Amino acid sequence: MLESLRLLGRNGSPSGACPALYEAGPDVFLIVGWLTDTVATVEIPHGLLGFAEHDRFIGAPLTDTGRGTFILKGEPVTDQETIAVLALEGNETAVVVPRCKRTYFGAAA
Repeated sequence: MLESLRLLGRNGSPSGACPALYEAGPDVFLIVGWLTDTVATVEIPHGLLGFAEHDRFIGAPLTDTGRGTFILKGEPVTDQETIAVLALEGNETAVVVPRCKRTYFGAAA
């Protein structure tokens, strides 16, 4: 997975280091977010979604926390080489979610 990582953007921390959204292949996003109490679940700021390409979206349910963040569940990143490159802080984790192509069903009149 490491060779296919392409940073799309970062948003949320005062240092600007994370959370982060990566393209990790033609059909996969890797998302670095804040740890939650639930395994394989991360919390990300709303603004992070703005870094997805205009014709792609995160193919995982997002739950709005009501405080400017979403909770989402994905496949945990366990590859140690990828984790080392991401340089995760103690309050962060990374998950992989589908990178879906947006389908348009027509335009508003």
